[in-house]
Amino acid sequence: MPIRVLIADDHQIVRSALRAVLETADDIRVIAEVGTGDAAVKGTRKLMPDVVVMDIEMPNVNGIDATRQISSGPYDSRVLCVSIHSDRRCVVAALLAGASGYLVKECSADELLRATRVVSQKMIYLSPTITGQLVKDYVHRMPEDESCTARLSDRERQILQMIAEGYSTKEIAEDLYLSKKTVCTHREHIMRKLDVSSVSEMTRYAVRERITPLSVGTRTQRSKRAV
Repeated sequence: MPIRVLIADDHQIVRSALRAVLETADDIRVIAEVGTGDAAVKGTRKLMPDVVVMDIEMPNVNGIDATRQISSGPYDSRVLCVSIHSDRRCVVAALLAGASGYLVKECSADELLRATRVVSQKMIYLSPTITGQLVKDYVHRMPEDESCTARLSDRERQILQMIAEGYSTKEIAEDLYLSKKTVCTHREHIMRKLDVSSVSEMTRYAVRERITPLSVGTRTQRSKRAV
């Protein structure tokens, strides 16, 4: 049976490139492409792919949180994170979220195929450009709760990302089917846990921790101010 793959990346050209590489292999079949983290979770729930090739920076729900939802759910799907970032913070965040592999986007076509096969066999694959021992030492030394982000619930991380991307309280409430009062309560909890006192500080934190990419947050806020 071929390895069934779902591709999640918010750039069409990247999805097309990943598909083109993966479909050169007779033992791999791309069954779907999605452009957001929440679509990746929904697609996994519906299609049950063997491997989800996941970009870590996507709007609405980022790839790290999508990975966490997939790995903690009743799915047998494995997540292979693919990113332009190779710093240990991103790698460890992906692994703690449940990813089975991590590749940098500068990898070769052969490496993408090899990583997909390894992950599908329920093993861990890390790009050779990432220093394996450094990551291992970091995971053992640093407790998960050292990061303030780890103290946030999944809902709080989602609301933090939406706030950073310029959504208003009303829009967040409507999108998540919550009351505005509940959104405000979540926001207060987030600010207290992160020890920040303003939306701008929350936004800077979200960008710094790559909960949302700078380009998405800036673009969204600019467009909303213009409306």
